[in-house]
Amino acid sequence: MMSGGYTSIDNPKLSGSVPAVPDQGHVTVKFSESNLQTFPPSEAQGKISIAAGPPRDADDTFSKSGSGAGSSSGSDESQPSGWLRPFSLATYKPYFDIDTADVLDRIKDSLFPFRDSFNEKTASNPDLYGPFWICTTLIFVAASIGTFVTYIAHKLKNKEWEYDINLVTWSAGLFYGYVTIVPLGLYVILKYFSAPSGLVPLFCLYGYSLFVFIPALCLSVVPLEIFRWVVAGVAGFMSATFVALNLRAHIKSAGERWFLIVAGIFLLQLALSVALKLYLFTVTV
Repeated sequence: MMSGGYTSIDNPKLSGSVPAVPDQGHVTVKFSESNLQTFPPSEAQGKISIAAGPPRDADDTFSKSGSGAGSSSGSDESQPSGWLRPFSLATYKPYFDIDTADVLDRIKDSLFPFRDSFNEKTASNPDLYGPFWICTTLIFVAASIGTFVTYIAHKLKNKEWEYDINLVTWSAGLFYGYVTIVPLGLYVILKYFSAPSGLVPLFCLYGYSLFVFIPALCLSVVPLEIFRWVVAGVAGFMSATFVALNLRAHIKSAGERWFLIVAGIFLLQLALSVALKLYLFTVTV
């Protein structure tokens, strides 16, 4: 329809032949592209990214509580209570947790018997590692040296020699038995006289006191009877002095009989050295 020099569109089907509408369609396209580029909004994206993983505090708390629960349950399993405790290896584990330097330092102290500071040094950390290996070494040294001495004595006189297996069993019974029974007996005696001492420190003290017999047994190879007696006497005196002086200060609290207890400890150590000399190094061919 023509009116006043311009065209009027009444039928919507003819709208496609009309020139493009100036700016509305373009604005709509830009608006859609803007929404696509910025969706999701930056604020929402930040919240989603943070919530994607657990909070840092939650991770730390979980790991700590998990490890704590695991350690506590592990410790409960490894540390039985009641009458089962002495039969658990975990009970004795702290007494074998010691550095080599500490063991060597305690061995050195045992070779200087007039220093009565051994108990003070080991009061907070007595060990059974050193005593165990000292006794084990003594067993093999005593058996091997005793066997060698008897072998040489038989060969010098052209006599037939036979290996005596009883040297090993006798040495094991002597050293393991001595370092176990004597501290136990002393523990009971001190408790009776109201001067109780820890059982493990006594095991530790007696175990290290036997170290001096290792070089003494090695020196007993020399085929001179008087020399062997001197070596046994010196080793016994050093070991006895080491034990007696380190226990003297503690046993004094037992009353007037403390001197008798110390004297008994001293003589018992001397008796050990005499037994070693008579059984291992008295050779009859």
